[in-house]
Amino acid sequence: MDVPVWLWIVFAVTVVASLTVDLLAHRNAHVIGFKEAGLWSALWVGLALIFGGVVFLTLGTTAGTEYTTAWLLEKSLSVDNLFVFALIFAYFKVPREYQHRVLFFGVIGALVFRAVFLTLGVAVVNRFTFVLFLFAAVLFYSSYKILSGQEENFDPGKSFAVRLLRKVMPVQDHYSGTHFVVHEEGRRVATPLLAVVAAIEAADLIFAVDSVPAVLAVSDDLFIVYTSNAFAILGLRALYFLLAGLLDRFRYLSHGLAVILAFIAVKLILQAAHKMISTSIPEIPSPVSLAVIVVILAVSVTLSLRHPPESKDGADAGSPGGK
Repeated sequence: MDVPVWLWIVFAVTVVASLTVDLLAHRNAHVIGFKEAGLWSALWVGLALIFGGVVFLTLGTTAGTEYTTAWLLEKSLSVDNLFVFALIFAYFKVPREYQHRVLFFGVIGALVFRAVFLTLGVAVVNRFTFVLFLFAAVLFYSSYKILSGQEENFDPGKSFAVRLLRKVMPVQDHYSGTHFVVHEEGRRVATPLLAVVAAIEAADLIFAVDSVPAVLAVSDDLFIVYTSNAFAILGLRALYFLLAGLLDRFRYLSHGLAVILAFIAVKLILQAAHKMISTSIPEIPSPVSLAVIVVILAVSVTLSLRHPPESKDGADAGSPGGK
């Protein structure tokens, strides 16, 4: 796809400007309430859709549909991240007023890593089409794990990033405001806040195993896959604070995500077979993919709201003190 340089510049300026405004708006640590989270969520979604409109007008209907599908797919798959965020915050007992700062830097790291992974992914797919079959196998396996309840438990304290941090520098036991590193007895010491950021980044690397192959099933154009991923990731923080106390209510959402992953795996297989075996093998058009994802998400959310889980005693999954 021939993407004009000015469109890349518009994207980069939009992301940098948005992050700057976000950082300035939250420069003073405070607890993010439901209303504030709702306003920011609306802002991020609106920004993603406006940019999608620009893609439609500039690159055409196909590109616009692929962008929208990829954005919605990444947005839905990212819901799993929210549960892990809650787990990490509970494990490290992160004060609620510091959680936005952690997620802010976690998002920056995610944007960098996704740029690397997606660039490599696009290059590999364009050169070796058979890799799509491997990606499909990964997605089928992920879907199976979710449906069979065999998802791997993420232990924040034992993640590679946290263990590496502890080897590089000592980590103190108490928080020092919003500082990530402090000087203690003449040496640099990491605060638990830096360990939390490391755990967040490690979690994103794990989720990228599913996310990258899935989005490459929608498009193999770097501009489409990265911009859609970026706008979905940018809205994660606000979405977390919006749903922090409600995550357990969406009991059927994980099943919906499993079905979406399986569907995308089938799309990858047909796509690879169309290119490698015979052009008579049909591919699933992007508008169909978009419609299927929307329907599955709508059904999952509707079932979750109509059949909420039984209330449990104990700490809220989104509260910083529970374990």
